[in-house]
Amino acid sequence: MKLVVLTGAGISAESGLKTFRDSDGLWEGYNFYDVATPEAWDRNPELVQNFYNERRRQVLAAQPNLAHKLLAELESNFHVEIITQNIDDLHERAGSTKVTHLHGVITKSQSCKNASLTYLIDGSEIEMGQLCELGSQLRPHVVWFGESVPMIEYAAQLCQNADVFAIIGTSLAVYPASGLIDFVPKSIQKYIIDPKTPDVKRYNNIFNIEDTAVNGVEKLKNILLNAN
Repeated sequence: MKLVVLTGAGISAESGLKTFRDSDGLWEGYNFYDVATPEAWDRNPELVQNFYNERRRQVLAAQPNLAHKLLAELESNFHVEIITQNIDDLHERAGSTKVTHLHGVITKSQSCKNASLTYLIDGSEIEMGQLCELGSQLRPHVVWFGESVPMIEYAAQLCQNADVFAIIGTSLAVYPASGLIDFVPKSIQKYIIDPKTPDVKRYNNIFNIEDTAVNGVEKLKNILLNAN
């Protein structure tokens, strides 16, 4: 059985990583237009680089929580494909082997000239003046607002082939990730884990688990194992 899971910031919140935007609309005190757009990079690359260097340090200091670990454990019983909107690597560190990052992963850098040229970062920082093989400045391997999402078509194919689908810790507010549920077969069971269930009234076979990611994934695991 193929279990496809879409995760968002809520699954990493219990590892101490803040969700993308706080209630005031800011991300770590910054307007996202100033740190998460190509225009911000063109305007002030040093500010953007420093911002993501700090986010990377936070990610490296964080540890996978039980929700990440339980999803990894489900690979013993199911074919598990994780699609994540998160730029952290906590799913991989928890042991998940099939993880698709829609928005990049902060532990890598990429070329400014060719986004497909990516590199593992040695340490926690990308320095200004650090160049790719084409001679352009390295930047965070993060999909910014206004940029294409190169993995979205592959993620949509995974959703089309799901036998069970789960959404964990996302409000389904960020496009195009929010549209992935539209590719999931109407007939299959869909689980949504979040303290506040997003608006999914138009979809069939929805089972809501209004809880934190850790508690919710524990419940989901028990449901799936008992049904298997």
